[in-house]
Amino acid sequence: MTLAFIATLAYLIAAGLLARGVARDDHGRAWLVPALAALGLHAALHATTWHAAGALDLHFFSALSIVGLGMGILTTLFGASGRMAALGVIVFPIAAIVALAYASYGHVHTPSPLDWRLQLHAWCALLAYATLGIAAVIAVLLWAQERALRRREFHGWLRAFPPLTELESLLFRTIAVGFGLLTATLLTGVLFVENLFAQHLVHKTVLSVLSWLVFGGLLLGRWRRGWRGSKAVRWTLVAMVLLLLAFFGSQFVLELVLKRV
Repeated sequence: MTLAFIATLAYLIAAGLLARGVARDDHGRAWLVPALAALGLHAALHATTWHAAGALDLHFFSALSIVGLGMGILTTLFGASGRMAALGVIVFPIAAIVALAYASYGHVHTPSPLDWRLQLHAWCALLAYATLGIAAVIAVLLWAQERALRRREFHGWLRAFPPLTELESLLFRTIAVGFGLLTATLLTGVLFVENLFAQHLVHKTVLSVLSWLVFGGLLLGRWRRGWRGSKAVRWTLVAMVLLLLAFFGSQFVLELVLKRV
């Protein structure tokens, strides 16, 4: 719990520094130190608990926390390269909340050992969730930026983000990477997961495939018809909701409502 509390504090400090930078139009990197500290502590939280359990934990709160950690890492990489550091104002508090939730509620169940094939499938899925989660956040920011410009509301926070076309390009590049990871998730599922369409997995499989189709259709529409703006935002969020329901929605019902593991 101590690791989670310190990580949460570091995440919030990093988010606060970024928010202050956005308000002052300051592009400094003072936020980077607490962000790296938070990520290191967050990763250590999982490493120590997995080592104690002797297996990778993929129950609801643990998986949610890993995705938050992945989103925090991607945000830090974006920010350190000089692009979209302001994402951390949204992403770092999310990572803090899921880390704290994992430390508080995530150790109820003993994880079952997984062989390397299922671990590969799981890691592909978690990386896909993290990458596409960042895409969803970028989509919301794109919508907010486009709406503000259309209404001629030139808020100070607009200067913290790249121009509209560049932000849109970043959205589709992020979706493309996430789509590749989601494709790898589905392929490893077909190859390595037994009874993929068993009763307890069929809804996850169907929703994941639907999300894959929507993301794929969005990328195809961008390539062939130049889809952009509100259409891109709308379909990104629809696909992300389907993906969230595929795993976290079903796991929430199974673990927290029905008390099954």
